[in-house]
Formats: sequence, C-alpha cells, structure tokens
Amino acid sequence: MSEAIKNAVRDGRTALGIEFGSTRIKAVLVDESHNPIAMGTHDWENRLENNIWTYSLEDIWNGLQGCYRSLAEDVKAKYGETLTTIGSIGFSGMMHGYMAFNAADELLVPFRTWRNTMTEEACKELTPLFRFNIPQRWSIAHLYQAILSGEEHVKDITFFTTLAGYIHWKLSGEKVLGIGEASGMFPIDSDIRDYDKKMLAQFDELIAPKGFPWKLEEILPRVLCAGEKAGVLTAGGAKLLDPTGALQAGIPMCPPEGDAGTGMVATNSVKVRTGNISAGTSIFSMVVTEKALENVHEEIDMVTTPDGNPVAMVHCNNCTSDLNAWVNLFEEFAGKFGMKIDKNDLYGTLYREALTADPDCGGLVAYNYFSGEPVTGLNEGRPMFVRTPDAKFSLANFMRSHLYSAMATLKIGNDILLKEEHVKVDSLMGHGGLFKTPVVGQQLMAAAFDSPVTVMDTASEGGAWGMAVLAAFMQEKAADETLPDYLTNRIFAGQTGTTIAPKAEDVAGFDVFVEKYKSTLVAEKAAVEGLR
Repeated sequence: MSEAIKNAVRDGRTALGIEFGSTRIKAVLVDESHNPIAMGTHDWENRLENNIWTYSLEDIWNGLQGCYRSLAEDVKAKYGETLTTIGSIGFSGMMHGYMAFNAADELLVPFRTWRNTMTEEACKELTPLFRFNIPQRWSIAHLYQAILSGEEHVKDITFFTTLAGYIHWKLSGEKVLGIGEASGMFPIDSDIRDYDKKMLAQFDELIAPKGFPWKLEEILPRVLCAGEKAGVLTAGGAKLLDPTGALQAGIPMCPPEGDAGTGMVATNSVKVRTGNISAGTSIFSMVVTEKALENVHEEIDMVTTPDGNPVAMVHCNNCTSDLNAWVNLFEEFAGKFGMKIDKNDLYGTLYREALTADPDCGGLVAYNYFSGEPVTGLNEGRPMFVRTPDAKFSLANFMRSHLYSAMATLKIGNDILLKEEHVKVDSLMGHGGLFKTPVVGQQLMAAAFDSPVTVMDTASEGGAWGMAVLAAFMQEKAADETLPDYLTNRIFAGQTGTTIAPKAEDVAGFDVFVEKYKSTLVAEKAAVEGLR
C-alpha cells in the first residue's frame, strides 16, 4: 500500500484541500480512493484591533506556508517523497467577512472577519429592500456599512472578496468564488446559479447618489459551481504556497469554497432534505430545502450548496469557546494538586458527566457569548453563568448547562425553521470539535433538534477533506454526474457512522432550559452594557 501511495504522490494522482478555520489551518492530501494520506496544520488566532476582529496579511501567508510546510514534511516522513506536484487543489475558509482592494491590488482596510457585529444599520436597510435576510457578517453588509459610515476607501474599491477568494486569487490570478461561498457575499438566484440580478440592480440604485465609479457586479468575484475549472496554480502562486520552490506550477484549482460548503460535502449533506451541523468555535446548521421559505427571518440565512441549491442556514458566532475556557480552568485546578491530565481525557470525563445530569440542568443557565450574537440581538458578548439559590448545583448539571449553552442559540433559530416554516429534514449529520467525544454531543444535539443525529466515521477529517473531495470532483466528474451522485456513489459508498436518536426526557429538558435561556437574555444584555 505504501508503495502505491508513494507512486501516487510522485505522479500527482492526488487532491489537496486546505481550509482556514478560526483557530487552525488544516491541509489534507487524498489519494485516488479519496482517503487521507497526509496532513498538515498551523495554529493561528484572530485579534481584536480597534474593536475589529481581524487577521493580518502576514498572519494569512505565514499560516498558509506553515500549514503547507507541515503537510510536505508529513509526506516526506511517511513516504520519503518530496511533494512536487498534485492532481488538483482547493482552498476554503471562514465564510463572509470583507477584504477590499484597489487598482494596485492593495488591501484598503484590515480584513474584517465573520466574527464582527458592526453592520446592524446596513442590515436593517438591506433586508427590507431585498426582502431577503442579510446577516451582519455578510460581505455586502460590510460594504454597505462602510458606505453608510462614510469610509474614504469605498470609492477606491476595484475588487472585494472573502478569505478563501483572496487566497485563490493570489495563487491563480482568478477572481472567482464557489457558489456556496459567493452566497455569503451576496444573495444567489439558484435558478441561474449566479448573483440575484434584481437585487444587484436595487443595490446600485440605492447607492447611485454617492457617485462611486463602480457597479456592484464589477467588483464582486465571478461565481462558479462545484466541478467547474477555476484556473491553475501560477509560478508566483507556487512560490507563495511553497517558498522552497519544490512545488511546480500548473496544478488545476477548483472553485474556492466556504467552511459551510465543505462541511456539507464532508458529511454528504448536499441532497434536498439533508442537513448538517458544524460545531466548533462557531456553530451552524445547514438544511437543503425543497423550496424558498415563506417568510424572511433574521435568524435564518439563505445560502447554497457548492452546486447551487438553496440552503437554510442558522449561524451562531459562539459555540465552544466558553466550554474550552472552563475545561482549561479545571485543568489549571488539577495542576495545583500536581495532576497532569491528558486533555482528551479531561474533555471526555467532563462531557460524559453531563449525561448524568438533570435533563433541564437543574435550574442552571449559562451563556457562551464571547462575541456578539445577532440571532439573539447582541452586538457584543459576555460569557455568563447564573443559577437560583435552590438550583441543583452539581458538576453534571454545570457541564450540561454549558453544553446546552453551546447549542441553545442554534436551537432558537432552528425552532423557527422546523416549527414555523415546517421544513422537512430526513437526516442530520454532525461534525466538528463538539462531537469529538463520542455520544455526548450527538445525544444533546439530537435533543435540541428532536431528530436523530449521525456522525460519520470520516467526520473527523472535516472541511479540509471536504475541500479535497471538491478538488477531486472537478477532475473526475463524468459529463452528466451531479455532486450528490458523486458523493453518494464514489465517496460515501460503504461508509459507516453512528446515529443517536433523541430521548424524550432530553427533548423536554432542553425545551425547559431554552425557555429559561430566552427569559434571562435581558441579564446577558445588561452584562454587555454594564461590564466593560
């Protein structure tokens, strides 16, 4: 097997996916059977500068080169081969945000990430104008907010894009985006697989009095669907990715996608009436719908699959950050007594303890808001834990309250989707760090959705693997082969997973918890105002 893989690496019969997550950049190289054969990682972290969550260009390129170097070293260590060519490459990243450039290709303002909640004024104008929900993190919201705020740089924009689009552009010279990623910049018309023409015209008319020298469509990336060609790695791009000069130019590149799209691919959730839940630093659910929703809901975003079908997305900015902080506190406590506990064991023990708790957490309520949360109307966050004096204050209830908290805002949004819009879901797939400890995350998420939740054996491969699969799809697809068929027949055939059905007592308990959570939001909002 190793000799066959060595030959595949040497001959470039591989596909590479690299995904920029919030805290880690990950690369996965797959063979012709789409199995991971090498991996690379690079840790990074956003910073709050001038009250804006950002990463610098230096962070981006150091991170990409560090991740690729880690991958190349893994290939060398496992197979004795220097990575010189690859069959196809794809890049993905955190969706949304704002990277604006001038005619000299200079970044006009620091990268504004999805995490920023500074565009409320823009959203309140654009949503009723379009009759389509425009969330705060969307690129068009950032652009219009900059216009409303009178920012000088807007007149000089010749191109704006997302993180994944920026990287792809610099490596290939192509100003393009995969349709799933593009749907987080500006609304998509799934019938034409492109930006909504009516809304483009409405926006241009809205800003016409400003006299800018551009029309919106002129500065947006071109939209491509999964399977389409998106350029090749240029000589300059190869040097940017691999400064050693070993990697050759000319490698085909697929459309860059967002982490939502790669999550759908990695969990085989691109068919109508399928859904997936990604739970890590942020948490979001994606349900591929049969038709458009009846009403506009600020809690629900309409985006698309990587092949352009409509998706109802509930996106929450906060998930595991507060959980991680509490686990770190327990680790620090153990250290004071000379105990060195493996981090995976610590997480596993604390998470499993939550399964022994009262289904409603015994009167304990926690808020995991490190940053703002538009779904519940918060521009900033304050992690908070509250209980009544007679609450059942135990470790089990404490841990369950924080696990529930990580999922509560997602549940609030999806209750609208499932109970008010009556969207049908046949299957839900879970992936991300919250599901790393077996059973726990699945069981509690099943309670939140009152629906079975499945975690595939490949779920730990995550979005970088999903991006590699999209890169392979571009090269391998038959003329009339759809992405859902490709995934079902070639990628996931024979794959196994674990499915956990909801328990009635957990469903009822989570409902009780969420009602308390919603009724106590006034205290969370007061904490934002009072604690500075």
